[in-house]
Amino acid sequence: MTTPSLLLENVSRVHGTGETAVHALDGVTLEVMPGELVAVMGPSGSGKSTLLNLAGGLDRATSGRVVIEGDDLTAMDAKGIARLRRRRVGFVFQDYNLIPSLTAAENVALPLELDGERVGQARRHARQALELMGLRELSDRFPDQMSGGQQQRVAIARALVGTRRLVLADEPTGALDSHTGEDVLRVLRERCDAGVAGLLVTHEARHAAWADRVVFLRDGVVVDTTGRASSAEDLLDATGANR
Repeated sequence: MTTPSLLLENVSRVHGTGETAVHALDGVTLEVMPGELVAVMGPSGSGKSTLLNLAGGLDRATSGRVVIEGDDLTAMDAKGIARLRRRRVGFVFQDYNLIPSLTAAENVALPLELDGERVGQARRHARQALELMGLRELSDRFPDQMSGGQQQRVAIARALVGTRRLVLADEPTGALDSHTGEDVLRVLRERCDAGVAGLLVTHEARHAAWADRVVFLRDGVVVDTTGRASSAEDLLDATGANR
């Protein structure tokens, strides 16, 4: 039986105590398998970003378990979580989060170098990751010398470099035009088809239509799940937006 790349089991996250407590997530259970792209949708404040932060070990659950490839983050200390995150989990942020003073190759190689890999080897792996994104010729360019779509593809290369097999993407097309955004999602879809597991937070039905499943959150609770939609219109029907 295949081990899930990501498992959230009855996960809750509560901020504060007593009458002022805010339940950002409340008993959420979710699996993402290797090769699967799962989209998460919901209104602002529904818990989407909280779910992504818990999935990547950037925050700790108040209760429940977060498990990455069989390793329970709940039982790990901060150093263990940081090590797992560097080696197995990649983040793609809406605003790219590239370091302006580093070239594309240096940005992509940085997680490997921080994990102790030799600089020359890390840069080779970075150029291989950039080549997968169709960006090898931009290896020596700085972020301000690239378009928004190119910067976002560099960010995806950084999320995939090395042995990472889980990619978490937080509104990765939010700062891009529609054509460039579709190109970025196509790259993410191709990497998942090649075996990487992906979790995509989005508010756009046409972007969620690239996913194998769509999970809907409201007030920190999973309220619905759909299979892969054949079009954005199908997905809008599933959410009730076309009714």
